[in-house]
Amino acid sequence: MQKRKIAVCLCIVWMVLSSCSSALPDLPNVFRYNESKGIPTLDPAFARTQAIINPCLQLYNGLLQLDNELHVLPCIAHKYAVSPDGLQYTFSLRRDVFFHDSPAFPKGEGRRVAASDFVYSFYRLKSPSLASPGSWTLVHMDTCYAVNDSVLAVKLRRASPVFLGTLAMPYCFVVPHEAVEYYGAEFSKHPVGTGPFYLKAWREGEKLVLRRNRRYFEQDSSGARLPYLEAVTTTFVPDKQSEFLEFAKGKIDYLSGVHAASRDELLTRSGTLNPKYAGKVQMLQGPYLNTEYVGFLLNNSEFANKALQNADVRRAIAYGIDKGKMVKFLRSNLATPAANGFVPQGLPSFSSAVKGFEYNPKKAGQLLAKAGYPQGQNLPELVFSTTDDYLDICEFIQHELAALGIKIRINALSGAAYRQQVGEGKLSMFRASWIADYPDAESYLSLLYSKNAPPAGPNYTHFCNHEYDKKYMQSLAETSLESRYKLYQSLDSLIVDNVPVLPLFYDKAARFVRIGVLGMEPNPMNMLVLKQVRKVNN
Repeated sequence: MQKRKIAVCLCIVWMVLSSCSSALPDLPNVFRYNESKGIPTLDPAFARTQAIINPCLQLYNGLLQLDNELHVLPCIAHKYAVSPDGLQYTFSLRRDVFFHDSPAFPKGEGRRVAASDFVYSFYRLKSPSLASPGSWTLVHMDTCYAVNDSVLAVKLRRASPVFLGTLAMPYCFVVPHEAVEYYGAEFSKHPVGTGPFYLKAWREGEKLVLRRNRRYFEQDSSGARLPYLEAVTTTFVPDKQSEFLEFAKGKIDYLSGVHAASRDELLTRSGTLNPKYAGKVQMLQGPYLNTEYVGFLLNNSEFANKALQNADVRRAIAYGIDKGKMVKFLRSNLATPAANGFVPQGLPSFSSAVKGFEYNPKKAGQLLAKAGYPQGQNLPELVFSTTDDYLDICEFIQHELAALGIKIRINALSGAAYRQQVGEGKLSMFRASWIADYPDAESYLSLLYSKNAPPAGPNYTHFCNHEYDKKYMQSLAETSLESRYKLYQSLDSLIVDNVPVLPLFYDKAARFVRIGVLGMEPNPMNMLVLKQVRKVNN
């Protein structure tokens, strides 16, 4: 019976899509964007990539949400309380939040969200049978229960200063048990949430259509009901050059970032918008929580380079790279050279007092000599691993270090092979990046905690430092924001001192938006939040 229901629903979706695809362009306030990587699922429990996160942000809500400065704000929970020991959380829910209409509900009408829905969603997320990549967000949760329909209680096994931030992630968005049970494995194709938009139609690989949820609960500062847009359409053109041409012709409203294929057309050499697009396109920039870095394998395995175990060699490499020139010529200034630590700009705990490595080839030479390799003599060749997408960065570093006598051989791997070998600790020197999972520096600092070495975690360098581990654990137990930030900055300074990783640059979020599209300001996590976006002069 369930299969028959799903088949009927699929037929209806196909009919609706074919009928609405031609009508939607005539509607006002339709926001159009392309997702070149495709969207494999619309289940928030699997929202691990930006391509999935973006539509999930339109379809679902959580207890809490983030603003453009990454402050944690109320959402479905209009207020919350935390016990003095940081173990007990109590959330009071709004009573005007409803799930989207769906055949999963009696009469097809979405019902009011209750605290028990979050209990269901959280335990579903943690369930080993679901195998969600986001189950780690609730790793410290001990119990979760509904006090009543509008009060949710969560008890942690261990205090977690980042818990509230993780609750704002799509992994923790609420879903109704009726829809998950009704659709089964097909729930990922039939999302039912509470968000500002609901799924109207989806033809995989061609178009996704979301329509305005007229029962959405949030309002703007003047009391007007959100969202402003009537619809959101997503196409799936895989070629980035073709995507740019669609944008240039005005057929899509938004581009995120600049692909190499269109960089010279869209930007000047200094990284500003090409004047030919003035009056047609606006370029919006802001910090993006992504640090590009070089990692060094620091263990005694057969794959580690012995010379790189010497911190002075790693420091010489750090001083020998002109990161300002790298950003200017390879990233068109759409990034900030990493003059500080591993924690990027855009996080509240970022501090310019944490001093990193500035370009200083003279000092680099002195450190090489101190390490026993004057002008690179007798220094074994270093194998620098990467993927094809970042060959330009690695070749730049290869050229810079050659001037110091440091010989670099670039090892270009496929994405799958690269990820596997990094995880298995087989790459002695590798280019990597880390995008924050949640708006707290702990997301970065956890990468260097010794007990997070693979397979337990993402400490791919196998860095082990007693002082670092001690302060890291102290930061997890610290409830004072000011004290925790000081610990974070001390940890970041230890990273600079020991150089298990060499930050290259902090990314910027660059958005290119058609004139007349308002409310598209970037945020440090590059979240595509469309509930307050509007189009004028249609």
